[in-house]
Amino acid sequence: MAFADIEEVQAALAGQDYVCGRALATVVFLSLRLGRPLFLEGEAGTGKTEIAKAIAAALGRRLIRLQCYEGLDAASAVYEWNFAEQMIAIRAAEAAGGADRDTLKTELFTEDYLIERPLLQAMRPQSGGPPVLLIDELDRTDAPFEAFLLEALSDFQVTIPELGTIKAPAPPIVIITSNRTREVHDALKRRCLYHWVDYPDFDREMEILHARAPEASEALSREIVAFVQKLRGEDLFKKPGVAETIDWAKCLLALDVINLSPATIADTLGAILKYQDDIQKLQGSEAKRILDAAKAELDMH
Repeated sequence: MAFADIEEVQAALAGQDYVCGRALATVVFLSLRLGRPLFLEGEAGTGKTEIAKAIAAALGRRLIRLQCYEGLDAASAVYEWNFAEQMIAIRAAEAAGGADRDTLKTELFTEDYLIERPLLQAMRPQSGGPPVLLIDELDRTDAPFEAFLLEALSDFQVTIPELGTIKAPAPPIVIITSNRTREVHDALKRRCLYHWVDYPDFDREMEILHARAPEASEALSREIVAFVQKLRGEDLFKKPGVAETIDWAKCLLALDVINLSPATIADTLGAILKYQDDIQKLQGSEAKRILDAAKAELDMH
């Protein structure tokens, strides 16, 4: 166990420029202490993937990422055979006068020809200790893959028919994320500790921006955060996440912007909004209306 208490979790993650509230720090602490997978759900861009990176860096562990997608199956997540190298070996054996079929088959299905995918990599011993296994955007997969994953995480082992069962010497630190485009089955959630990662409030988003874009002035940072917070209250197809706040701040700094203006916002909307319908909603006087409301709230503080 690397962290003595919740405050130490917060301090370690802050050292990786990840600003972590006490509720999230608590569930991270418990996940590590109890050896339970951590299931993080929330809107895209709220820092779910970043927490896995920060934990791995803070603990000095290897980060192994399984990026989920529609159609992902168990075999693709665990291993595949290097067919190109196997074919070369077959051709070489034939050119040398052939080899006994059973002997050749045995030689072809060995570790030498095995391509390890993330789940198998996570079961292997690591020099720095058990790795952090990030299973990212699980909601993109389907029910059969969830069922397989549930089994794999129950025993922390995978089976390769030609080689047998491979069991992790020590369980990896498992972090699962979901953007909730569909509901993940209860059976998998029950095996995990759960936390909903929400958009941060004004003060926490300011802390995050200070950590990730420290060169931005206090005045500009306050305007950026106030505007984005107001923007999230609008009827948008995709509300900007913290990742977009950071990206936008860096874009504005690259343009030497000192204060927000409707013209500047119009020029850089592509940094915070990713859908044309949303961008169109902010054309004309809409951006000025939101900016004025954001500045008015800042003046009240």
